[in-house]
Amino acid sequence: MQTVWQQRLSQQHKHRPNDNRSPWQVDRSRIIHAAAFRRLQAKTQIMSIGVNDFYRTRLTHSLEVSQIGSGLLRHLKIQNPEFLHFPSTSLIETLCLAHDIGHPPFGHGGETALNYLMKDNGGFEGNAQTLRIVSKLEPYSKGFGMNLTRRTLLGFVKYPGIIDTMWFNKPIHDTNQRFIKANDWLPVKGVYRCDQDVFDWIISPFSATDQSLLQQHQAIDKYRCKTQFKSLDCAIMELADDIAYAVHDLEDAIATDTLTHADWTQYAEPKLAALCSPWLKQNLPQLTQRLFSRDEALRKDAIGELVNLFIVHSALATQSPDFESPLLRYSVTLEAEFAQILSILKVFVFERLIREPKMQQIEFSGQNLLIDLFRALASDPMRLLPYTAQEQYQLAQTENMQMRILADYLSAMTDEHARRTHKRLFASE
Repeated sequence: MQTVWQQRLSQQHKHRPNDNRSPWQVDRSRIIHAAAFRRLQAKTQIMSIGVNDFYRTRLTHSLEVSQIGSGLLRHLKIQNPEFLHFPSTSLIETLCLAHDIGHPPFGHGGETALNYLMKDNGGFEGNAQTLRIVSKLEPYSKGFGMNLTRRTLLGFVKYPGIIDTMWFNKPIHDTNQRFIKANDWLPVKGVYRCDQDVFDWIISPFSATDQSLLQQHQAIDKYRCKTQFKSLDCAIMELADDIAYAVHDLEDAIATDTLTHADWTQYAEPKLAALCSPWLKQNLPQLTQRLFSRDEALRKDAIGELVNLFIVHSALATQSPDFESPLLRYSVTLEAEFAQILSILKVFVFERLIREPKMQQIEFSGQNLLIDLFRALASDPMRLLPYTAQEQYQLAQTENMQMRILADYLSAMTDEHARRTHKRLFASE
C-alpha cells in the first residue's frame, strides 16, 4: 500500500509490466538517466574541467558521495537495529547522486554571479535549483520534472525556508564598478518563492508545529539568515558530502601537487596535532607519510582509512526533541573527536585550495563570463535564446519568471558550453 511519503506530485501510470522496483529504486533510475545528471561530468568540482584528466568533476564527486552515503546508512542501521525510520539504500543513493545537479557552471563563482543577477527576482542558489530541476524542469514529465516521491524530494530540501524571507538586507553594488564583490553576493540558502507550491506539498504531512519548527532560521551576517534543521535523510547525504569534500578533494590536490607536504605541515598538521585526539596521537605521523608518499597505493590506503574512520564514528542523534515526526526529530552526527578532525580537513581544503589566488582567479573568470552571458541574453531573449527557452520565456507571465527562465537556461550549461556560447557572442574573430 502506498504511503504518504511514496506519493508523487503527479500520479502517472507508466506502462511497465512486471516492474518490481521499489519507489525509491524508480527515483534512482530517473536520476541516473536524467540529462541534468549527465551534465555533471562537464562541470567544475574544485579544479577546472579539461586541465587534467585526473581531476574530479561534479559527476565523479557525486558518485563518491553516493558510495559514502550508503556506507553511512549501513553503519547506522547496524548500530540502531530498533530504529524503523531509516531511508532505503536506494533513496540515499538517489539524494547523493543528485545533490549537486543544481550547481551552475564554474562552481561557486557561477552561483555568486547568478545570485547577483537574480537579486531582484528571487535570487539563485544551487540547492534551490536542484529542487527546481527534479520537481519542475527535467523533461521526464510535463511540469513535474522527474516526478519523484515526496520523501525523496524532502531529502533534497537542505535549507527548508523561502529565500525571499531570509535575505533581509540586500547588498548594494555601485554600477560604476564593473566587477562585483563576491562575498557580498553569496547566496541565501533555501527554496525559491516560485517553487513554494512544491515545498508546501513536500512538508504537508508534517504537523503544523513541525512545519513551523522546520522553517526556523537565524541571521548569520548583516545580509542573510540560515535555517537550523533538515530531515534525517538530508543529514546523511550532507555528512557524506562533507566527507567526500574533505577527503577526496584533498586527494586530488595532493596527487596533482596543488597542495604540498609543506602546506600540510605548516597549516593542517599543527592543528591536528593540537587536538585532544587519541586516534591522531597514534596515527598522525604515519597518516602524513602515506598521504604524501610517492607510492599511490599508500596514498589511496590513507584516503580509504580516513573515509572509513568518519563512517564508523557516525551516530544517530536527536536533532530536536520538539519535533513530532521521527524523520525530523533525528539526525546523524560525528563523535566530537572525529568531527574536529573533519572540520580541520575541510578548512584546510577551503583555505589552501579553494581560496588559493590562482583558483580564485579562475572562479572570477567564470563568474564574469556568466554575467556577460546573462546580460546579453536578457537584452534580446527572443533573438538569442534557443527555441525551447524562447517558448518558456514567452509563456512566463511576469518579469520575475522571465528572469528565472534565463537563470534556468544558464545554470544548466556545462563549463565548456558556457565558454563556447560566450565566444560566439563576444569573440572578435
